[in-house]
Amino acid sequence: MSTPAISVIICSFNRAAYIPLALQSLVNQTAAAAVFETIIVDNNSTDNTRAVCSEFIAAHPQHVIRYYTETQQGSSFARNTGAAVANGALLCFMDDDAIAATDYIQNIISFFKNNPQAHALGGRIIPRYIPAKPKWISYHVASLVGNFDYSKTVTEFAAERYPLESNMIVAKKDFDAIQGFSTAIPGVKGIVRIGGEGKDFFFRLKEKGCRVFYDPAVIVEHIVEVVKLTPEYMYRVASGIGRGERVRMLQVSKWAYYKKLVEYIYKLGGSVVLGTGYALKGNPSQFWPVIQYRIDAIKGLLNR
Repeated sequence: MSTPAISVIICSFNRAAYIPLALQSLVNQTAAAAVFETIIVDNNSTDNTRAVCSEFIAAHPQHVIRYYTETQQGSSFARNTGAAVANGALLCFMDDDAIAATDYIQNIISFFKNNPQAHALGGRIIPRYIPAKPKWISYHVASLVGNFDYSKTVTEFAAERYPLESNMIVAKKDFDAIQGFSTAIPGVKGIVRIGGEGKDFFFRLKEKGCRVFYDPAVIVEHIVEVVKLTPEYMYRVASGIGRGERVRMLQVSKWAYYKKLVEYIYKLGGSVVLGTGYALKGNPSQFWPVIQYRIDAIKGLLNR
């Protein structure tokens, strides 16, 4: 069996209803099946994820799809587990409720062929709202549900910008060089979220001199169940960003943490201006969510 060029790692937690769509999107790729392998890492699912994945694997023997479990809760643990068993020179991380475009793998291969100076890559993420996009979601709030469109052309990320974890590719040697994701920022852990694991990962990658690019042709859709977008859910996501920044900044110094707090307060003021602008443009339902986002992020930063 030939060594795959890419290992697609899908970490899953209770997404039995949607992970078949993610897997099917990989089976439907224009790239040859031998070019990539798919690694599923089940992170303590309590639904029938195992059975669903086993059935899918059995039905597609022409594709290399491997199933593992990771009992330590958190996406950082699960992603590191997937990377440890991967055979590809490139690691591609995709969410269990994401759907890859049919040319996804081929476009990743083409990008790295045409850009040998690149160490890592991020792509576009398009929310697929079920049943429809709520009126209260503005451009700035949409980032909380995975919306990501950094540039219309291939470009290198600016110093403070980075890909989102649900559509990111990195050379395995560079992943290993920084020892993968920090488990001090595990992502979702029970009912608590300590997010920003991707930000921490890419900042450490850049500190090593690695170059990170964006290609708008590398596309996944991200399923967003609107019924689940409750205030409690949005708080968990936004406050998780703050909690992750708290961990990351306190690892640097208390002074760095206080500077981050000032930055968050400044951004809260900016969100009031943004929200007011939405209201004045005839979108009053978008006024408060953009402000609440920043309030919740501050609460997370304060560990509340």
